[in-house]
Amino acid sequence: MAEKLKIIPLGGLDEIGKNITVLEYGKDMIVVDCGLGFPDEDMYGVDLVIPDFSYLVANKKKLRGMFITHGHEDHIGSIPYCMRQAPCTIHGTAMTNGLIKLKLEEHGLADAIKLINHKPGDVVRAGCFTVEFIHVNHSIADAVAFCITCPVGKVIFTGDFKIDPTAVGGMTDLARLGELGNQGVLALLADSTNVERSGYTPSENVVAESLDRQFKNCDQRIIVTTFASNMHRIQAVLATAQRYGRKVAVTGRSMENMLKVAQELGYLKVKAGTIVDLGAIKSLPKNKVVIVSTGSQGENMSALYRMAFSTHKQIDITAGDRIIISASAIPGNEKAVSRIINELYRKGADVVYEKSEGLHVSGHACQEELKLVHALVKPKFFIPVHGEQRHLQIHGKLAQLMGMHPRNIHIGEIGTVFELSGKTCKINGSVPAGKVFVDGTGVGDVGSVVLRDRKHLAEDGMIVVCVNLSAEDGSVITGPDIITRGFVYVKESEELMEDLRCVVMETLDRCGRKRTRDWATIKSAIKNDLSGYLYKHTKRNPMILPVIMEI
Repeated sequence: MAEKLKIIPLGGLDEIGKNITVLEYGKDMIVVDCGLGFPDEDMYGVDLVIPDFSYLVANKKKLRGMFITHGHEDHIGSIPYCMRQAPCTIHGTAMTNGLIKLKLEEHGLADAIKLINHKPGDVVRAGCFTVEFIHVNHSIADAVAFCITCPVGKVIFTGDFKIDPTAVGGMTDLARLGELGNQGVLALLADSTNVERSGYTPSENVVAESLDRQFKNCDQRIIVTTFASNMHRIQAVLATAQRYGRKVAVTGRSMENMLKVAQELGYLKVKAGTIVDLGAIKSLPKNKVVIVSTGSQGENMSALYRMAFSTHKQIDITAGDRIIISASAIPGNEKAVSRIINELYRKGADVVYEKSEGLHVSGHACQEELKLVHALVKPKFFIPVHGEQRHLQIHGKLAQLMGMHPRNIHIGEIGTVFELSGKTCKINGSVPAGKVFVDGTGVGDVGSVVLRDRKHLAEDGMIVVCVNLSAEDGSVITGPDIITRGFVYVKESEELMEDLRCVVMETLDRCGRKRTRDWATIKSAIKNDLSGYLYKHTKRNPMILPVIMEI
C-alpha cells in the first residue's frame, strides 16, 4: 500500500493557544509550531500549560525538523520543554528565532539546539517534505505561512494571519497563495480565531492615528502598555514620541527582551537618544516622557500592575498621568484588566483603553479575509485549526459557503490522526495528547489528582488531626490536637474545636473497643466521622488529614 500523509494536531483544537501540529509520512516527521497555553482559573498554582509530547518522544528518530510560523508564546512557548525530550533543528524567520534563542538560553539549551534563519520565499528540504515560507501579516514581525509538499500533495498552514494592505513589510503574499491554489492544494489548515467576526480586520494604521490623537496636546506623562511582541505597535509609539519631542523609557522584562532582539535585527527604526534608561526620566519634564510597559493583560507582577498598586521601584502613578492600554483583554483576563484600570482611576490617572478608543486591532483574519484565502487556495480538503469548538464549526460552515462539500471538511480534537492520500482524507484513530502542567521547575508532576486536592483546599480548607497512641494497648497518650488552615479562625471557634476533639475521641474509643490496631482503618474512621459531623453542623467539607503516631 502507498504511504499516506498523517496530520496530527497535538494542540490548538478546542482551545486557544498551545498550537502544535505533526506531519508524518513514512519514516519522516516534521512539526509546525510548539506553543503553550495559560492556566484556567481552576488550575491552582499552575504556571504554564504545555502539550503532551509523548508521541514526538516515541517517534523522535523520525523527526526531521521543527518549523515555526511566528514568535508568539502560543506558538513558541513550549519549545524548550520539547527540545529536552525530542531535540531537532528549528527553522524560523530572524525575529522568530531571535525570540526562541532567548528562551533556549533561559533553559540552558542554546548550544544544544540548531536554529536556522529563513526569509519568505525560502524552500527547505526536511526528509520527504519541502517547506516553503510565505509572508503574512500578523501582530508580530516576520510571521509566515507554510506550503508543505510531500509525495501525496501540498498542505498549506496559514499560521496566525490577517490581510493588511498598509502593513510594514508589505501585505500578505496573496499572489503566491493564488499560484499554489492553481497548482493544486491537497489540504488547507487555517487560523479560526476571528472567524466569528464579519468583514475585515482593521489595519495597524488605525492604531497609529489613535496614538497620535492621544499624544497631541497632552502635557502630562504618557504610559503606554501593549503586547511586547507587537513591534509594529511599539514602532508606532516610538515614531509618535519622536514627533512630539518625547523620550521613551521601557519597563518590564519581556518588553526589554523584545526591544533588544528587535533592535539587534533592525526591526525598530528609532533616532539615537530617543530611548533612554528608566532612571533618566526623573530629570525630565513630564510632558517630555513616554513609558512603554508590560501588563496589558493585568498580569500579576507585570510593570503596569506594580505601578497601579504602588510596588514599582522606580515609577509612581500620579494624578494626571495618561495611561494608554493599547490591547484588548484575552478571554479570561477581563477581570484582571478591569482591576488595574479601576486602581489607575483611583490614583487620578487618565486611562484610555480599547473600549473607548481605536487603540487596538486584532492580528487575526475576519470572515472576508478568510473567504479570500479559501478562494485563492481552492483546497481539496479543509481542516480548521487554532480555535475552540465554536470557531472550528463556524469556520467549517464558512468553507461550505465557499463551495466546499461538507464531506471534505474535517473537524477533530487534539490527538486526532487525519490520514490523507491524494484523493481521500479521513480520521484514522488518535495518538496520546493533552495538557501537561508546569509548576515552578516541575513539569508534569501536577496532575488531575493534585489539582483536585488544590481545588478542595481552596474551596473548603484543611483540618489536621494529630494523635499519639500507645504501642502497647492502643490507648490515647496525647491529643487529639486539631489544626486548621483555611477552614475557620480557631480563636473564634473554640466550641467547634472542642466538639471535633470529642468526635475524634469517640471514634478512637470505638476502634479501641473493637481492638482495631490497623492505623489505616483508624484514620479512615476519623475522616468519615469528622466529615459527617462537619457537614451536618457547618455544611462544609474540608480536607481532613489524620496523623497517628505510635509511642
